[in-house]
Amino acid sequence: MKWQTEEEISKFMYMYDNTYTPLQSIYDFSDNQVVEYKETGFFAIDSLFSSKEVSDASEALKSILLKDTKGAKLQFAKPQDQLHTDLDRELAIRKIYDLVEVEEAMQAIAYHPTLLRILEKILGEKPVLVQNMALMKPPHGGGEKPWHQDMAYGPLAFNKSVIGVWIAIDEATIDNGCMHVIPKSQKEGFVPHYAERDWQLCDSSVQVDKDVAVPLSPGGTMFFHGLIHHGTPSNQSPKGRRALQFHYSPESAVKMSAQEYKRAFTNEMTDAQC
Repeated sequence: MKWQTEEEISKFMYMYDNTYTPLQSIYDFSDNQVVEYKETGFFAIDSLFSSKEVSDASEALKSILLKDTKGAKLQFAKPQDQLHTDLDRELAIRKIYDLVEVEEAMQAIAYHPTLLRILEKILGEKPVLVQNMALMKPPHGGGEKPWHQDMAYGPLAFNKSVIGVWIAIDEATIDNGCMHVIPKSQKEGFVPHYAERDWQLCDSSVQVDKDVAVPLSPGGTMFFHGLIHHGTPSNQSPKGRRALQFHYSPESAVKMSAQEYKRAFTNEMTDAQC
């Protein structure tokens, strides 16, 4: 089935009646969450970051977008020569890459001692930051990110699983494109991806009936396995949804070879079709 509109995709590829309840705060975190992560592939903590840290991150994003990129990389949904006002830029931006290298507010979050302690608890060894970005869903049309596994993207293809850390800057809700996951799907291992709407899992292979939505307050943080199936529907609401996404690998992890990557995440070895 090839969906024709964002509304069709949102209706048929995502569920909205099963939502995850995150921990209230870091003080509720225990070994139980490490067990939960290993079993279901994810967990979340609301208010992991303070309102001040979230506000500083928000201002840093605006500054990079509207004043000075400082060397960060920006991805827009339309050519920049068509963007004539600040509002045009805000509504067209999809991603900002390599923030941590240029913004102190982002460094403070990416290397926050509490965050690193949680990651080390899960990994059993030192975490290494291997990717950082901001993901934008502007109001009234912020696009879908189809179901996928993060390690299917080359920069994250290691021989040990990476951990994704997804941090809400704005409130992430059912209506504006919060994260959706298929619990325990990381146990399926590597799954071929296809160039359809994006680099993604085949729609027909996604267990949509098991979809769990993960709404988060600003500063709320989700930890998820690099092989869990996840995606975000489009944002047709009047409220924007910005999030930070960092990936960490275990210190001992090494990158997959090109041949290993093809065998794991493409259909080149099997000629399977989506």
